Amino acid sequence: MTESTAAAATKSQNSAKWVLIAAAVIAAGAVGFTVYQRSGGDVSAPAPAAPEQADIGSSIATLEAKLKENPDDAEGWRMLGWSLFETGKFAESAQAYKRATQIEPKKGEYWSSLGEALVLAGKGDVPPDAKAAFTTALQLDGKDPRARYFLAVAKDISGDHEGAINDWIALLKDTPPGAPWEADVRRIITEVASKEKIDVSGRMANLQPAPAAGGAAIATAPIPGPTPQQMRDASSMPKGQQDMMIQGMVEGLETKLKDNPDNPQGWIMLMRSRMSLGETAKASAALKSARAALSKDQQKLGMVNAAADELGVPGR
Repeated sequence: MTESTAAAATKSQNSAKWVLIAAAVIAAGAVGFTVYQRSGGDVSAPAPAAPEQADIGSSIATLEAKLKENPDDAEGWRMLGWSLFETGKFAESAQAYKRATQIEPKKGEYWSSLGEALVLAGKGDVPPDAKAAFTTALQLDGKDPRARYFLAVAKDISGDHEGAINDWIALLKDTPPGAPWEADVRRIITEVASKEKIDVSGRMANLQPAPAAGGAAIATAPIPGPTPQQMRDASSMPKGQQDMMIQGMVEGLETKLKDNPDNPQGWIMLMRSRMSLGETAKASAALKSARAALSKDQQKLGMVNAAADELGVPGR
């Protein structure tokens, strides 16, 4: 391999890692705790509405202590899985999620979460155990977007590009209106179709843009993962480099919003990203900027405010 080829390969691999990590961080953001509390979970658990008070390391220790006293608490294991996932301990996260599925095997979300953790703990593909978890998730909840996305990735990696595209298009049809990741699903379809010389123009044209959803729905919408090529290229990365890439992704979004502030979905994504990273002050600043930018459009302003309430952004 020549020096220039090696440099290009390294650049491609780093780009893949960045998207993989960024997707995981946003997808595993603060909403998980909010849903947990609403479902009747232990309200003493740290909530994402105030990440500055919630040290995830302490949360993990607390959860582990509680689970020693009550090892059959499926939701506790799910919360431990989430906390470990959030800190990048994907293999340990998978073990916690696996325990949750053993206790409550009828909850599709547990299986879907397990599958994602297994993917992130792997070598950049969809390993058999992850595929089995996603398949079980879909048997329990046929609309689970995370399972649908990654099973399509598995098809593409195996060479079934047409099947993968069909599944992504079906997922796109069910994507929550106005979800900030809708454009990414379209991009993935277009990129794979172009690479494999598959004509999707007619099917994509038939997908009519849906009206914008409320801000709360956008704030809580699940986010699919990286593209199949990025999955193939992804591998382990030192924690410091992960942090730099994640920050670069979020700051890049913030820069785009400065250039094009009339974008409520973008502001919601920025707030969601900041909250998932525990940067509550920056989330508040994003909310303030969004309100200023959208002050003359009550519908868009309402979307942002609803999302801020859902995410627990301070200053709302």
